Amino acid sequence: MPLRSLSSSRAIATRLAVRVFAVAMLAIPLAACGLWDDDPVYTTQATDPPDLLYNQGLVAMKGGDYSKAIKRFDSLDKQYPQTDWQKKAVLMSAYANYSSGNYDDAISAARRYVTLWPKDKDAAYATYIWANSQYKQIPDVTRDQDRANQALAGFQMILSDYPKSEYVDDAKFKIQVVKDQLAGKEMEIGRYYQKQENYTAAVNRYKTVVAQYAQTRQIEEALSRLTECYMALGLSNEAQTAAAILGHNYPDSQWYKDAYSLVKSHGLEPREDTDSWLSRTFRNAITL
Repeated sequence: MPLRSLSSSRAIATRLAVRVFAVAMLAIPLAACGLWDDDPVYTTQATDPPDLLYNQGLVAMKGGDYSKAIKRFDSLDKQYPQTDWQKKAVLMSAYANYSSGNYDDAISAARRYVTLWPKDKDAAYATYIWANSQYKQIPDVTRDQDRANQALAGFQMILSDYPKSEYVDDAKFKIQVVKDQLAGKEMEIGRYYQKQENYTAAVNRYKTVVAQYAQTRQIEEALSRLTECYMALGLSNEAQTAAAILGHNYPDSQWYKDAYSLVKSHGLEPREDTDSWLSRTFRNAITL
């Protein structure tokens, strides 16, 4: 992951941790006496005071014992439904699970928070946890990209539902990263079909890159591959258009040099048909 993304994410995480503990730990004196009142086999009871459970979770989390913290927040959630304590418990459970790498549990808690309290001041944070938990689990392009799609949906929700939140800049950056990943998956499948000489199927994959991911680094190869496939199909006008768009927008690209050489080898020149689907689609995609 690029350094800018790492530093941005870490800065946000640090600010959030400081904010969470600075505010939440104010409650600890309320139950300071006998805060733990337990031994290693301590189990919560149905009568546990909510502030005690909450503060125990915070202390455990601050000490790095996320497993114990999660148990306290989950107990608080179950024992005090439909209260502000439950709201705090669900959010802190999401945060603790995310911090400990239990991403699926973090997703469940974060999504539940947003579902129950979509207008709450911390709903943007819960959405950010949800999106980042998916983002952390995105596999390489040879595997199914459902995680990438889920992360994309989460980050886009931050932009649409919480446009003034502090997570917008990081969400925008990660949306670009995820789109490049999804474009890479389309290219991988397209190249497979092309090697099998199933040019029509390959074209459909490359067209997806042009239509949905034109602002990713995959676009240059997609246009070059379209030139190859269209030439193989005998669709010279489309091939010339793909090469012309590539040359106009990325004149120094090796992909353009390859596409240009291919078109020239058939006695043709790159020439854009502005009425073609490719020309119209590309123009629309790069202006989004």
